[in-house]
Amino acid sequence: MKATIYHNPMCGTSRKTLEILENEGVNVEIVEYLKAPPSREELMRLYARAGITPRQGLRDKEPLAEELGLTDPATSDEQILDAMMEHPILIQRPLVQTEKGVRLCRPQDEVRQIL
Repeated sequence: MKATIYHNPMCGTSRKTLEILENEGVNVEIVEYLKAPPSREELMRLYARAGITPRQGLRDKEPLAEELGLTDPATSDEQILDAMMEHPILIQRPLVQTEKGVRLCRPQDEVRQIL
């Protein structure tokens, strides 16, 4: 099985998710999304496959999210996506994609649903 993980090596949950994938023998493509962020179109496709909205994919605990007003319920998904494109740190991680689907793996055991 192949998987792509949108990964931040500084994040414990992301590291644990990657460890699960490796322990399961999955061929993993690692995308360090802070260095190589997905395009807007790719991020929208990932969220659609995961069945989540951009708001659900927002790292709302990141202080920048509040500073930019993204935690306000009136903020649109388009505004959230715009901010994510400008500041990839706002993208919640890890996102994992396999042929069985996409999951935002918080907690890390969510990845098992698509293995």
